[in-house]
Amino acid sequence: MLYIASVIVGFVGLAYAAVPLYKLICTDTGLDGTARNLSGGKFDPSTMKPVAGAMPIRIRFQSSLSDSMKWKFTPQTKEITLVPGETALAFYTAENPTDEDIVGISTYSVVPGRAAQYFNKIQCFCFEEQKLAAHEEVDMPVFFYIDPEFAYDPYMKDVREITLHYTFFRSKYQ
Repeated sequence: MLYIASVIVGFVGLAYAAVPLYKLICTDTGLDGTARNLSGGKFDPSTMKPVAGAMPIRIRFQSSLSDSMKWKFTPQTKEITLVPGETALAFYTAENPTDEDIVGISTYSVVPGRAAQYFNKIQCFCFEEQKLAAHEEVDMPVFFYIDPEFAYDPYMKDVREITLHYTFFRSKYQ
């Protein structure tokens, strides 16, 4: 009986820790279309040099909103072409057309998922709550680069387009 109880407690503990562990692992490794996070000393400016002779990559920007989010949210630029190692800055526009203040939070994904490990965000609005006052409009920057190693990975040789997609949700703590 004690064995069964300890197994149940263990599974409940694993279930409770699953989401934070998933986010931690995916952010560090780029698994499942989650781009790598450059916090924690991983950022090395010397790697941000365009790879000479590398094939250009088209970066497409997309956006969506959850059903409960009443904002308007769109990318200002639909696409950018760059080579691995080159930095880029893109903007999204968020507008709150309602008569109430709304707090939102975004998630993102990178498609194809195998390219996510090379997609490095230097500055981003994702995973931080964003508060927009009634009828407020803001520009939200994403500063990023594609790791130069992308150009040398044989599994990336057929990838010529990467899509960065953000979805905004209404914050549950509002």
